[in-house]
Amino acid sequence: MAGNLQKEINKIKKNILSLGSMAEDRFKKAVHALKTNDTTLAREIIASDVEIDELEVEVEEECLKILALYQPVAIDLRFLIVVVKINNDLERVADLAANIARRIKTVSGTGTGQYRYDYAPMAEKTGLMLKMSLDALVGMDADMADRVILMDKEVNEMRNQAYDAMKTAILKAPEQVGQTINLYLISRHMERIGDHATNIAEEVIHLIRGKIVRHGI
Repeated sequence: MAGNLQKEINKIKKNILSLGSMAEDRFKKAVHALKTNDTTLAREIIASDVEIDELEVEVEEECLKILALYQPVAIDLRFLIVVVKINNDLERVADLAANIARRIKTVSGTGTGQYRYDYAPMAEKTGLMLKMSLDALVGMDADMADRVILMDKEVNEMRNQAYDAMKTAILKAPEQVGQTINLYLISRHMERIGDHATNIAEEVIHLIRGKIVRHGI
């Protein structure tokens, strides 16, 4: 019985890491599409979202099956609970990458006079948070997870900077308000990806230290 449980848990580990890799890949592609205004790549990101949705459902169903069949305790139980939560965060990361791709499609093809915003610093920081949170999960590294949580405020501030810049842009060119709002929403999607990376880091800490650190607790 114990051997079968470990086989099932190892399968879950493989699938959640695959989902993490896929979600990270979608975000990287979304950032590249944003930088290059690549609407073809944006469409590919949107179309591929169903693949991640299917894997997310599979992981959750497998976790529930293990809970029902084996009634795990201690670290195995905590692992499965954490995986269910991280599983949802990763699916949302992929959804937000698809949302960025949709905004790229909306703002593409506009004239050179249209307002633009440099997302490179925010994208780099958000991508680093996501990578570090997944590395912390793979390496069971609570210290790295701690660093991810500290970075969340930086991404929030970058979102605020984007808001201020685009508010000014709307005042200068109110005829471009729709375009500028779509650009702001890209920063909002990135900030939310940073939030989900933070959630993952918090769950890694819970898994390793047995301590809930959400809401600053």
